[in-house]
Amino acid sequence: MATSQPPLRFTGHHNFVYRLVFATLAGRTVHISQIRSSNPTNPGLAPHEISFLRLLDAVTNGSQMEISYTGTIVVFKPGLITGCAAGVGGNSSGVINHELPANCTRGVSYFLLPLCLLAPFSKAPLRVQFTGPGVITSATPTGDMSVDSVRTAILPLYNQFGIFNNIELRILRRSNPGPRGGGGAGEVQLVFGHQIRLAKTLHLMNPGRVKRIRGVAYAVGVSGSNNARMIEAARGVLNPLVPDTYVFSDVSSAPLVPAPEKNNPAAKKKVGLGFGLSLVAESSTGCLYSADVISPVSGGQAPEDIGKQCAYQLLEVVAKGGCVAPAAAPTMLGLMTMGSEDVGRIQVGRDVIADESMIQLARDLTKFGAPGWGLRDAAGENENGDVVISVVGRGIGNVGRKVA
Repeated sequence: MATSQPPLRFTGHHNFVYRLVFATLAGRTVHISQIRSSNPTNPGLAPHEISFLRLLDAVTNGSQMEISYTGTIVVFKPGLITGCAAGVGGNSSGVINHELPANCTRGVSYFLLPLCLLAPFSKAPLRVQFTGPGVITSATPTGDMSVDSVRTAILPLYNQFGIFNNIELRILRRSNPGPRGGGGAGEVQLVFGHQIRLAKTLHLMNPGRVKRIRGVAYAVGVSGSNNARMIEAARGVLNPLVPDTYVFSDVSSAPLVPAPEKNNPAAKKKVGLGFGLSLVAESSTGCLYSADVISPVSGGQAPEDIGKQCAYQLLEVVAKGGCVAPAAAPTMLGLMTMGSEDVGRIQVGRDVIADESMIQLARDLTKFGAPGWGLRDAAGENENGDVVISVVGRGIGNVGRKVA
């Protein structure tokens, strides 16, 4: 999509993926400079950022990107979000295979969250399969949530915007972070088949009370008894508060990756071993809060500690208040900004809106032409000091649907 407007200029690597996503949705060229320019050993784009640029190129048609020799400057000119339209992207079965390199230290959720934000506005359904030695399905030490939490705590939120048909996220092979936090050779498939012209205006002002807790305990390449120990410890904390607590247990074998040796060229090794826990709390009004904890790559932490830590982390997220968890806030506010030209309102906790990444998101959206957010204290019994954010939609919506 040709744009005659001058490029929007940003600096630094923070909020890199969301800047590219909003550039694609708004059809504006962006110029991002000073990407880790002060780092003496690894300046420029990291492997996961280059991988996201490749993914963005696969799901759009006509995107142009220029990367400087050192990788510290990126100019991105967005194209049309085509998804898996006939003859565009994907293999013969209409699936885009995206391979992550072994040195990728971010979880698959780093790619899934922005991709799900683009998917409702694509021209055709989006089907992406993440493969390769760098796929980590669990949570990561770098702060990414697990794929289980994306499936149970993020995707159901799209229902509030009228996006609910044919959305699936499958974990075909589980994996944890490998040695030095690198990839674990998992496999994940995303099917997003509900495309819309404009997202509905959202009014979410009542957090309600937590009525049920669900979760998944997973063990990859280690004893399944770790799951039982994590679940028992987590339930010990949560059961007195919410009796309706159920945690599923998933035990799988470790993925094998080629590791050729001099004597045995066909040798393989196991990677991505470990265990972890994902918990999701649902309130009476449909608000979702999630928490994720995994065993450290170096080992040495008991499953009971992981279970307790995850339960307390979930209670902390709920205690922050509001109708949206910190991990889901960029998705919700992004959809509200791109939606119908009306004022949407959402109640969030004071700690959520005060987060550095949220303030940066608000500044970035303003640069893309969105009106500023209106903030006021929530009405009623506002013990936590919640804030109501008023967002005026830009009405950009789905350009592909407008043309078709």
